[in-house]
Amino acid sequence: MESEVGWPGVREQVLALREAPFLEEVFGARQGFGHEFQLEPPLSEAEVTAAEEELGVSFPSAYRTFLLEVGAGGAGPHYGIFPLRHDEQGWHWAEGRNVRSDNALLGEAFPSAAERARWEEELNAREPVEPDYPDNQSYLAAFGAWDDEWEQLHASMTAGAICLSHQGCGYFTWLVVTGPERGTLFIDLRAADGTLEPLTAGPNRVGFRDWYLDWLTRAASQARRGSLASWRRGRK
Repeated sequence: MESEVGWPGVREQVLALREAPFLEEVFGARQGFGHEFQLEPPLSEAEVTAAEEELGVSFPSAYRTFLLEVGAGGAGPHYGIFPLRHDEQGWHWAEGRNVRSDNALLGEAFPSAAERARWEEELNAREPVEPDYPDNQSYLAAFGAWDDEWEQLHASMTAGAICLSHQGCGYFTWLVVTGPERGTLFIDLRAADGTLEPLTAGPNRVGFRDWYLDWLTRAASQARRGSLASWRRGRK
C-alpha cells in the first residue's frame, strides 16, 4: 500500500504553520476549538514498543513511525489525530466523549463489509415487537436487552481498528491494525445511519501516510495563502 514510511521534516513543517497568517481558515485548526497546528511530543521506541505489547498489536509502519518522528498526536486532518498516551489506565487514545477505541478488540480482525451487514441484519430481525409481550414492562425489558446488544455490535464493527480522528458531526476516521484491511483507513458514517466505508483514491485504498501528507499539503497552502475570499477582502 505505502512503500515509504519515514517522515523527514514533517514535524517542523506542521509546527511552522502555527504562525501562518490564515491559520484559522484551515478546518479544525481554529484557536480555542481545534488543534492550532500543535503536536504532542514524539514517543520513544521503548514507549511505542510498550504500547504495542500492552495493547497486543503491532502498529502499521506509517503510523508507528509517525508516533516516533512526528508526534503522539495533535494537528492533522479534520480536528487532528487523537493522541496515544499512558497514564494510570495504561496506554490508550485520548479520544472524544462519543467514541472510544476498544483496546480489548484491537487484536481481532477488522470485520468485512459482508460480516458487518450480516450481523446488523440478524440483530434487526430480533428486534422486540410490543404485541409479542404480555405487558409493557416485559416489552421494555426485552427492548432494553436488545438495545444493549446493539451497543455491543456497534463496538464489534470496529474491532481491530483505532479511532484516529473526529471529522465533526459524529463522523470519525479509523485505522485498521488487524486483519486483511490492515493499514487502511475507514470513514465512520454511522452517526447518520451510514456505514463504515474505506477511504479511497480512485480504485486504491488510502493509508495513513498518504492521508496525512495530502492534508498537510492542502493545509499549508490554505494557512499561508488564505482562500480567494480572504484575498479579495485584503484587496478592498
